[in-house]
Amino acid sequence: MTTDVVEFFENLEVPEGYKAELLRGEIVMMAAPDLVHVDIVEAVLDQFPRRDWRRLQTVAVAILQETSEPLPDLVLVERGVGPREGQLMPSKVISMVVEVVSKTSIERDYVVKRSIYAAGGVPVCLLVDPIMGHCVLLTEPTGTGEEADYQVQRVTKFGDPVPLRMLDIQLDTTEFGTYKGVKPHHRP
Repeated sequence: MTTDVVEFFENLEVPEGYKAELLRGEIVMMAAPDLVHVDIVEAVLDQFPRRDWRRLQTVAVAILQETSEPLPDLVLVERGVGPREGQLMPSKVISMVVEVVSKTSIERDYVVKRSIYAAGGVPVCLLVDPIMGHCVLLTEPTGTGEEADYQVQRVTKFGDPVPLRMLDIQLDTTEFGTYKGVKPHHRP
C-alpha cells in the first residue's frame, strides 16, 4: 500500500497553477500562493547569501520512515551539501525549512508538517504566519511518527528580528506582510 501511494504520487501530473505534496500517505493539492505569501518567501530567501546556502524552492523533502514528501516554501541547505539531481532533498542534510502559513494550511502547517519535519530530524523549522503576524521558530526535533515534535518553540511578532543562531543569521521580518480580512486562529 505505502509503495503504491508513493509511486502514484511521484507519477502524478499536477495541473498548472497547483502544487501537490504527500503527507503521511495523503496527497494534498494546493492552489498557487498569493502575493503576500510569495513576497515573504522572497524576503527570507534574500537574507541567506547564495555563496553559503542553497535556497531551494519547489523541492520536496525525503523523510525516511514516513510516507511523506512535504513541499516546503523554502529549503535551506549548506552550499556543497546534498544531491545535485533528482526531485527530493534528504531531510538529514537540510539546515532549515520555511513554511508560510496560508488561509487553508493552518492545521497542516502547525500540526501535520511540523510533526513530519521533526520526525525527519530537520533541525530548524520556521513557520511564518501572515494571518497572525508572527513567526514560530521550532528547534530540537525529537521523536518518531505522529508523536514527533520540536522541543523548543519561539514566537516572534512581525517587525522583530528572529534570531537564527544555529544558522548565524538574524532574520529581519519588517517586510513581512499580513493577509487582510482573514479570521485569526489559535495556533501555535
